[in-house]
Amino acid sequence: MLKKLGSCVREYTWIALLAPLCMIGEVVLEVLVPYYMADLVDLGIQQGNMQVIKSVGLRLILLAFAGMLCGCLGAITSSVASSGFAANLRHDMYHNIQRFSFSNIDKFSTAGLVTRMTTDVSNVQMAFTMLMRMAVRAPATIIFAMIMAMKINTKLATLFLYILPVLGIGLFLIMRKAMPLFTKMFTIFDRLNSTVQENVRGIKVVKAFARENEENKKFRNVAEELYTTSYGAEKIMAFNGPLMTTCMYTTMLLIAWLGAKMIVSDTMTTGQLISINSYVMQILTSLMMLSMMLSMSSMAIAAGKRITEVLNEEPDITDAPAAEQQVADGSVVFENVSFGYGDSADCLSDISFAIEPGQVVGILGGTGSGKTSLVQLIPRLYDVRSGRVLVGGCDVKELAMHSLRKAVSMVLQKNILFSGTIRENLLWGNENASDEQLLQALKWAQAYDFIAEKGGLDAGVDQGGANFSGGQQQRLCIARALVSEPKVLILDDSTSAVDTATEAQIRRAFKEDLPGTTRIIIAQRVSSVQDADKIIVLDHGRIDAIGTHEELVAGNRIYQEILQFQKKGGDFDAPE
Repeated sequence: MLKKLGSCVREYTWIALLAPLCMIGEVVLEVLVPYYMADLVDLGIQQGNMQVIKSVGLRLILLAFAGMLCGCLGAITSSVASSGFAANLRHDMYHNIQRFSFSNIDKFSTAGLVTRMTTDVSNVQMAFTMLMRMAVRAPATIIFAMIMAMKINTKLATLFLYILPVLGIGLFLIMRKAMPLFTKMFTIFDRLNSTVQENVRGIKVVKAFARENEENKKFRNVAEELYTTSYGAEKIMAFNGPLMTTCMYTTMLLIAWLGAKMIVSDTMTTGQLISINSYVMQILTSLMMLSMMLSMSSMAIAAGKRITEVLNEEPDITDAPAAEQQVADGSVVFENVSFGYGDSADCLSDISFAIEPGQVVGILGGTGSGKTSLVQLIPRLYDVRSGRVLVGGCDVKELAMHSLRKAVSMVLQKNILFSGTIRENLLWGNENASDEQLLQALKWAQAYDFIAEKGGLDAGVDQGGANFSGGQQQRLCIARALVSEPKVLILDDSTSAVDTATEAQIRRAFKEDLPGTTRIIIAQRVSSVQDADKIIVLDHGRIDAIGTHEELVAGNRIYQEILQFQKKGGDFDAPE
């Protein structure tokens, strides 16, 4: 984990190394102050020697000023290095997430990824800052202060050695109890974010069903669980303070008692006792800093493990070493394909069919029959478990994914528009497309008229396309797919929110203006695919029949049931 996280420091390495050096310089200068204070008291104040007072006083002022400069420089360099480290960490995580296949994404929830890139990174950044400052400053102070204290009086200095085992054992037990709670706390953070995200995204549905109270209760339950867990962790960590305070004041009392006896017996001066007490404070304050750092490191370790999971996740789908860069045509062939998600059973079994370039193919079937799973294999959003999928006569595993997905445009079931403008959304299909190409795509998708009314290509798009109706969002997504001029166009139930007249116009535009583009249409309405060159009927992950509308009406029971059910005004989906 540390090696992986450490690799994200990169260009900030020299700054990260400079910060500890500044901290060490500050420590050395601070440790010298009590040493000269002893001379100021013993040789200057007690003897009334103004020359010594001025000389030592000037030295103390210079030490304080130099220490302040080192401290400021250390604070600046550590802040720059930690901010750069966090930026690189977020960049690397985001970049790796972009490489994930759908199966990789399925392993992490959206809320979990958001938490990792925000809260977890902030915790690790804070720990990195402490590592450059406290983790260097505190041990260095303890070591140098101990050396100087022993130089003044070895007997009193050895009192520290008796207190260290007590502190070490206490801190170990505290961390051992708190660490599992911090790990659990981050998991609950994921659930809390997921609850908020789900509620905000579906706020219209929540209000439509008057479910505000139930959603509040759901949020309150998760928030209370987070409170209970974090309270338990912090309650354990709270023992740090009393432990450190007890050790600190016990040591100070023992030194004051023994030091007073030594002064009476003339084996120690007043100035030396003052210096010893200063070193006691420096050492115990440093121990307090270390205990705080160890407390926060418990959260940072838990966060770091979660971040490393994302950084170490390797894409399940990658390009072959000598991947083909060109897709020859829009032909699609399935050869004995079987597929399933994760470790679950196959949701597609023994699928075989062939589509010629420019053909229109409809796919029908009941809920859960595998329609969406099937078409997701064509642009290689998932890989098959067995068999082969060929596009343009080449196995998709041998095609470069960038080229494959440029040649195969897919309009997903969920319509996703991004905040910005119409132009910016359409350019996702082809960033070099001209305005004429964009407008033509809008016309094919029957979206030109309402876009013109809203202000044209530069009209704004709210987050998630909230300022457009469901049917308008679908048409804009179709237009975006058409801008790339694909060889294969997949419409996954992409006209379900469009009225039948507009859908007919879209089909007519495809037929007249895109005759060379292979079109694969998943639909719930028979009317959406009845003019297709062939229709594939799926049933529980298997092909039940392939044929034209007339052939299926004459000889396929499932197709007949769907048709009859829809003629009676039933649901668009097949009866179970």
